[in-house]
Amino acid sequence: MKGSNGTRRGPVAAPPGFRVRRELMDAERIARALTRIAHQIVERPRDAQGLVLVGVRTRGVPLARRLARLVAQAGAPTPPVGALDITLYRDDLTTVAPQPVLRGTEFPGSIDGRTVVLVDDVLYTGRTVRAALDEIIDFGRPARIKLAALVDRGHRELPICPDYVGQTITTSREEIVQVLLEEEDREDRVLLLEKAPAATPRRPARSGPKKRGRRP
Repeated sequence: MKGSNGTRRGPVAAPPGFRVRRELMDAERIARALTRIAHQIVERPRDAQGLVLVGVRTRGVPLARRLARLVAQAGAPTPPVGALDITLYRDDLTTVAPQPVLRGTEFPGSIDGRTVVLVDDVLYTGRTVRAALDEIIDFGRPARIKLAALVDRGHRELPICPDYVGQTITTSREEIVQVLLEEEDREDRVLLLEKAPAATPRRPARSGPKKRGRRP
């Protein structure tokens, strides 16, 4: 297997208890999806005007930076890029970690009156986006907030819909969508993971009754 820079990579390490079911996107398909999103943003002058891209940590940040470059290549001014750490805004904080690691939120100046496009890798229940919206509103009053997601896997629990999406797929709640990016993982891939079957314990071989020899 080769990464996006042509070097050979080893097999992807799936989370414990899961295995790779299939590959959803390779490096080329990810690049095409981001290019399409960038052009869609530029084609909407209202969105492109005063645009700020804000990535949700972790993998939303490199995606936002890539989109900024692609927006510039599509003919619009290069938008500033920010990073959002939603850890303290999550409603499931007690399930994250006893002492969650904070990586910081960074806004590139004021967002008042600007168009903020929130960028995330996977859109699932919508609770991550809700937490991100809470934090953005705490930092300013943008004119509008839009959502861009590389993958929309469904199962929404809140009335949230992406304005820009790279790929929409159907999944079960037992499956995981794993996004790998060159900046974080040394390769670009999107994988669908499923639960690995439980290993069946081997039964010890049964030894038959020992045959007794006849007495002389």
